[in-house]
Amino acid sequence: MQDSILTTVVKDIDGEVTTLEKYAGNVLLIVNVASKCGLTPQYEQLENIQKAWADRGFVVLGFPCNQFLEQEPGSDEEIKTYCATTWGVTFPMFSKIEVNGEGRHPLYQKLIAAAPTAVAPEESGFYARMVSKGRAPLYPDDILWNFEKFLVGRDGLVIQRFSPDMTPEDPIVMESIKLALAK
Repeated sequence: MQDSILTTVVKDIDGEVTTLEKYAGNVLLIVNVASKCGLTPQYEQLENIQKAWADRGFVVLGFPCNQFLEQEPGSDEEIKTYCATTWGVTFPMFSKIEVNGEGRHPLYQKLIAAAPTAVAPEESGFYARMVSKGRAPLYPDDILWNFEKFLVGRDGLVIQRFSPDMTPEDPIVMESIKLALAK
């Protein structure tokens, strides 16, 4: 049986240790983010959907990660400032974590255990490009790259996982969020 992610201990971008319990009753989109990635413009779409559905109980949670070509090298304070000033990010951001390997954060251990495979756009070729560049994940269930997304229901259980190249405003992602919000 799947474990709720809500009791997982995390550190917010300001360094405060907390759990995700304050988000109970909300639909969450949890994303590993990076500031110097070709996918970084997804911040704009993440902010758009956060604003559009916040009143229905939808929250985006951003978890910076520097494991993919060191594309998130800054301190938490630098990341916070960059996201706010460059992309207008208002959704909750957390302290930098690892999403793969021995140092994988317990949150990502739970997320990956609940959804070991990501939904990807048809014929995207993103995975094949990563493999051709020597950047294949070590294990099949590893996070492939920055901006992989996990949709979590109001009960804290994972609903679906989306590949990095599936944008937040992709019709499949949007429909999944709408269905989760309807519950």
